Amino acid sequence: MYYTVRHLTRFRYSNPISQSIMELRLQPRTEGNQRCLNFQVSLIPQARTQSYFDYNGNCVHHFDIPGPHRQLNVVAQAQVEVRQTPPLPEALTPVCWDELDQTEYEYLLPSHFVYPTPLLDDLRAELRIEQRDDPLTLLRDLNRQVYEAFDYDQESTTVDSPIDDALRLRKGVCQDFTHIMLGLVRSLGIPARYVSGYILPREGTRSTPGASHAWLEVKLPRLGWVSFDPTNNLVASDRHIRVAIGRDYQDVPPTRGVFKGTATTELTVSVRVAQVNETPEPDPPLPEGWGVLLAAPPLNADELYEQQQQQQQ
Repeated sequence: MYYTVRHLTRFRYSNPISQSIMELRLQPRTEGNQRCLNFQVSLIPQARTQSYFDYNGNCVHHFDIPGPHRQLNVVAQAQVEVRQTPPLPEALTPVCWDELDQTEYEYLLPSHFVYPTPLLDDLRAELRIEQRDDPLTLLRDLNRQVYEAFDYDQESTTVDSPIDDALRLRKGVCQDFTHIMLGLVRSLGIPARYVSGYILPREGTRSTPGASHAWLEVKLPRLGWVSFDPTNNLVASDRHIRVAIGRDYQDVPPTRGVFKGTATTELTVSVRVAQVNETPEPDPPLPEGWGVLLAAPPLNADELYEQQQQQQQ
């Protein structure tokens, strides 16, 4: 299947700011059953961009705007091919519990948003999460249980909400569903990682219109990395477009940055994913005045410094 993705990010500042330093993780990955055919990021005001691949193989673009500005508009456009993966077996064997990869340390240990809490322990007991049957059968059941135990409500949490907020409210968004299932899966000794990306919307799909999506990948013996989408009770398929992987959302925010100045920020994001029947044509040229660039949700530099000082205390 072929897709076009258009991801618009707009920042408005209450007062002119003098500098922005930003990075983003918005370029779809090329690996396995997925190929990124074309990708570009453009914005006003113009700036020079550079890119690198981080520890997890995510493509990161970054830039610096040194001049004063009150608005930053960013458009990321991608053309992607995603092929259907072979169907999973009905089950593995119980001996696979003894074959789990314990060398994937970073995907077994607690992380910024995924860590043990009493509320997570209560959910584990409620759902009777323990090593039983075989890993694949258990994960299918757990995917369904998380889907059924939590309501989808885009107003209930924010990107910075701790895991306990969704556990207490029993509702959240894809990020919360994924963090909760990551915590349960890692407690079983199964390596699991966070995936950010997009999903092709269909009737009944639980996702915020015009937003990105998240799910998780679990490393299983004999199968490798297998994707589960607890928000929709799905094994991720060719409807899912992978952008970045990490331990949790903290590793893969679509945009991140700082700015110099005194201002409040208004952030607007709009995502459009469309399926096309054949290899898509390149996107038309952007209007004059747009320069290739990238974006990130900015923080005030003074606020960032205060946060770092608090973390060191």
